[in-house]
Amino acid sequence: MMNPDIKNVVFDVGNVLVRWNPVEIIRLTFGDDVDATELSKRVFQQELWLALNRGELTEQEAKHQYVQTLSLSPSEVERLFYYIKQTQIPLFGTVALMKRLKTAGYATYALTDNVHEIVSFLKQEYDFWPLFDGAIVSAEVGRLKPNADIFHQLLDTFDLNANETVFLDDVAKNVEGARKVGLSAIQFTQASQAERELKELGLCF
Repeated sequence: MMNPDIKNVVFDVGNVLVRWNPVEIIRLTFGDDVDATELSKRVFQQELWLALNRGELTEQEAKHQYVQTLSLSPSEVERLFYYIKQTQIPLFGTVALMKRLKTAGYATYALTDNVHEIVSFLKQEYDFWPLFDGAIVSAEVGRLKPNADIFHQLLDTFDLNANETVFLDDVAKNVEGARKVGLSAIQFTQASQAERELKELGLCF
């Protein structure tokens, strides 16, 4: 549906700006002798990882707990967190899309479920973070998508109107969460698709 009033474009980070592939991370860490899909669930879909993303633990504290709870060796955990960071390579076209949006006068923001140390890595490794006019990181606010609170935190922090804002995320439940609080939202698959759908909403860039 057209919304020519949109002034703000909000980007998720994982699988929108950089790749996030938990199964690949597990395979790189542990090789082909493990069930990578099952182990990725045990590593990334449990309370310990969520607590890290809410900022309740430091990376070092989480590493220690992974050793304790999953019976991993310290060297395996170090390798795991190495690949967690190093596999997050930029996805084709999204940074260029952000730059074109900003040139056209749109404000750009980040809303990401993310870890302090990963955000620090991304800021050091890549040059896209300064393109954001502001960012809400789950570890800094203690909330995760698709909870309505994190979307309200975005709107309140940067004084944005929901009906002037569109959110891009690769996860369907997060897209739905944004829509429930009044944002326009697009489920991201690649930059060219996002560009097409943004233009269908009425953005001109």
